[in-house]
Amino acid sequence: MTSTPPVTLDDVRDAAARLKGAAHRTPVLRSRTLDARVGAEVFLKCENLQRIGAFKFRGAYNAVSRLSPEQLAKGIASFSSGNHAQAVALAARELGSSAVIVMPEDTPLSKRAAAEGYGAEIVTYDRYTGDREAIGKALAAERGLALIPPYEHPHVIAGQGTAALELMEEVGELDLLLVPVGGGGLIAGSATAVKGLSGDIRVVGVEPEQGDDTKRSLAAGHRVTIPVPRTIADGQAAEIPGELTFSVNRRLVDGIALVSDDDIRAAMQFAFERLKTVVEPSGATALAAALSGRVDRVPPRVGIILSGGNIDARRFAELCGG
Repeated sequence: MTSTPPVTLDDVRDAAARLKGAAHRTPVLRSRTLDARVGAEVFLKCENLQRIGAFKFRGAYNAVSRLSPEQLAKGIASFSSGNHAQAVALAARELGSSAVIVMPEDTPLSKRAAAEGYGAEIVTYDRYTGDREAIGKALAAERGLALIPPYEHPHVIAGQGTAALELMEEVGELDLLLVPVGGGGLIAGSATAVKGLSGDIRVVGVEPEQGDDTKRSLAAGHRVTIPVPRTIADGQAAEIPGELTFSVNRRLVDGIALVSDDDIRAAMQFAFERLKTVVEPSGATALAAALSGRVDRVPPRVGIILSGGNIDARRFAELCGG
């Protein structure tokens, strides 16, 4: 007997209806230069232009909006390296609630400042010695808060999948979708959406070379833990795939490509110079895989999710100025 999947295409469509008017329907960019470099028609879904600057608002709003009035009154807890923190903080503010977010001490200052600007209380920890999930769960239990994790939640996964759903609605059939992978929520939602619409599409995740936990896990057939990754792609510095997300991705994801930090820098620079758009390191990995030839068998029509653009000018200059 086949078990029921935790997230379905209908869940993604329901999330899309809930997000209408709350999230941006982000644009799709084209570039003849990019097409020539990749050898395919390439369609870029610009989640760097989403509210809070990343796809994370979709999942956070979808999950927070489903809480009861009593839960909203008590408040929300979460843990995040940056973008989910901002997303939960903004969703909580818009829905009349409050948020407490556990964040690494070395989170980029711009991401912490943005979360605080949306009204969140920030609790910090050392990402190399602390357990953010344990801290977040303890905080939620102590204060009676609803916990909205960054990816281990069906409503979060369904919300993230709406970006890929919009892309397919706008551009039609795709042969390949490239998606950045951290904890696995974006690719789990994306794969659920696009494979529900077209069984022929190939879905490939992209990780930084130093953060290949999902690639190793898919090869092993079970979740594998790696040391905390040291990469410029801070939003993808996961030690182990999520349990829920991995249960989806092991069924639906066709492969994982790895990119170096130099590949990521080059993609960020290409996006800035040729596309006139700013993408943060984690948001640029899928584009980096296409530009650097890290994907086998590139087919005629390729979708790429630019997952975020939250990087301050100084850090961007440090990474790309040379």
